[in-house]
Amino acid sequence: MKALQYRTIGAPPEVVTVPDPEPGPGQVLLEVTAAGVCHSDIAVMGWPAEGFPYELPLTLGHEGVGTVAALGAGVTGVREGDAVAVYGPWGCGTCAKCAEGKENYCLRAEALGIHPPGLGRPGSMAEYLLVDDPRHLVPLDGLDPVAAVPLTDAGLTPYHAIKRALPALVPGSTAVVIGAGGLGHVAIQLLPALSPARVVALDVSEDKLRLAREVGAHETVLSDASAAGAVRELTGGLGAQAVFDFVGAEPTVRTAGAVAAVEGEVAIVGIGGGALPVGFGHLPFEVSVHAPYWGSRGELIEVLALARAGAVSVHTETFSLDDAPLAYERLHAGAVNGRAVILPNG
Repeated sequence: MKALQYRTIGAPPEVVTVPDPEPGPGQVLLEVTAAGVCHSDIAVMGWPAEGFPYELPLTLGHEGVGTVAALGAGVTGVREGDAVAVYGPWGCGTCAKCAEGKENYCLRAEALGIHPPGLGRPGSMAEYLLVDDPRHLVPLDGLDPVAAVPLTDAGLTPYHAIKRALPALVPGSTAVVIGAGGLGHVAIQLLPALSPARVVALDVSEDKLRLAREVGAHETVLSDASAAGAVRELTGGLGAQAVFDFVGAEPTVRTAGAVAAVEGEVAIVGIGGGALPVGFGHLPFEVSVHAPYWGSRGELIEVLALARAGAVSVHTETFSLDDAPLAYERLHAGAVNGRAVILPNG
């Protein structure tokens, strides 16, 4: 089968031919119908050789949907031909966090060498994907694969972050979204679906601010040195009750802290390497700062339900598997508005 692999540190990914996988006991083989392209992959491919955590070559793709092609011995709960989404952050399935469905926070994954597809084990940017356990599959129930695949990360990750902040997002509150790209433009849709908060979107790109307005942002602000002052002015000097930074770079986390209200919530979701100092005098009183990761299996079911209800949709641009390296080039250049999706068998 064809697959997109990261093969050499510092080099671009390549489309190669690899053996077709076969499901072992308890495993499920999917024919991949769509795979999402994420900035996290670019971050992985930017890591230096020293301390690189994964074995190469690595088939990319941690967002995946597909059709069940074959079942390993003992598998129940799914049938050949089922259309499913893949829950990506795999865990051990038995620790206290996994028992809650929070495999994204598995307490034993690192010790056991368990990795998500595309982030340590073969991912979805291939004609077939081997899934370790049927519990990691969620029925699409009529959702289009291209529309659904970004929801497995670009939908699930902001949903998880927003759910934590919902008690603060009361009538009259303000939520700030920094970065209106793949995850951010989904967050802008999720916020009014889940809360009465006013949504203010920040980005450095006028195209992405235009997209933010199209998908429901009440206000948009250019993300520059004056952005924090502009948000403060929009909120009458009070700041925002919740701030979601989907960039996570040093300048954006500074902005996030500068626009947070007293008792506000700041979620640093992006992996841009920035850090926000926490301590008396650094932030307004009782601001909570956290760095969420992906989401639970139950939350993925909820996100897909919101999509079926028409509450959230992802702007997508599709590419063939042969053109997948181009998709990463466009994403790295900031030329993708929304989410790029690979069609391995399209």
